[in-house]
Amino acid sequence: MTPVFLSESESAALIDDELALTAAREAFLATATGSTFPVVIGHSSVPHNRFTLKSGSAGDLVGVKVGSFWPGNTDLPRHSSTIVLLDPATGRLRAVVEAAAANAYRTAAADALAVETLARNDSRTLTVIGTGHQALHEVRAVSRVRPIERVLVVGRRAGAAREFAAEVIARTGLAAEPVDAQAGVSAADVLVTATTAREPLFDATWVRPGTHVSAMGADGPGKQELPVALYERASLFCDLPGQSSTIGEFQHTSTVPVALGAVLAGTAAGRTSDEDVTVFDSSGFALQDLTLAAALLRRSTGDTQ
Repeated sequence: MTPVFLSESESAALIDDELALTAAREAFLATATGSTFPVVIGHSSVPHNRFTLKSGSAGDLVGVKVGSFWPGNTDLPRHSSTIVLLDPATGRLRAVVEAAAANAYRTAAADALAVETLARNDSRTLTVIGTGHQALHEVRAVSRVRPIERVLVVGRRAGAAREFAAEVIARTGLAAEPVDAQAGVSAADVLVTATTAREPLFDATWVRPGTHVSAMGADGPGKQELPVALYERASLFCDLPGQSSTIGEFQHTSTVPVALGAVLAGTAAGRTSDEDVTVFDSSGFALQDLTLAAALLRRSTGDTQ
């Protein structure tokens, strides 16, 4: 069988929020029976040029995702994502999918799935901490699964927060404004952190009862966005408990979080009352990438199954 190649431009043209959310749901449910393996973190001869390798298998999906971050890129995006699928019967190359743009949808889809599963149904105020490329994808994905009416933007730089709020208004039609961290966290029904932080971004006492928090940034040793004190009054959820405790947000606590896939499958409880504070940590796992690549390949051939 001749391997299939899907270029970056092709996958970017095929991806949308619905495909990404469907693939994410499939991936999280597959964690019960599929396999994932420890993340490999490396760098080029220039240490700040970094890459990660995530691998896994589920059913007829076997493969790896290589995600890279080259901060010095100017004519090319700094982030890249390449998914390699293998034939499960032979181990030979089945497909290569370039998916940098699609990866942003995939990451946001995990957030949307967590919000859909754990946030209060009447959640209307979304606060986003972070003004980078991923943040707009998070706003768009979350607002598809909850009746979000306004977006509060918290950024390290006031100018960047103002610009991002204006972009949210222009791209989504939602009301949006920049605020300071305390005002944003205190008003949030859903709070999303999408940063590269290595220390807490806010005070745990600012989080109201009933808030859902999605921490999207921690994906390596030493990264941290949330105050540890928040864990003591919250129900903790993640994509993969072992990975979250190693390179995710919950590397900073001994409490073992609940896998979101178990909540989706009905084998674990999610939110139990409107007063619960729920926290979801997303460090990303290979099955997300494999299901996404397979969905993109199906769409590229007109296969709707």
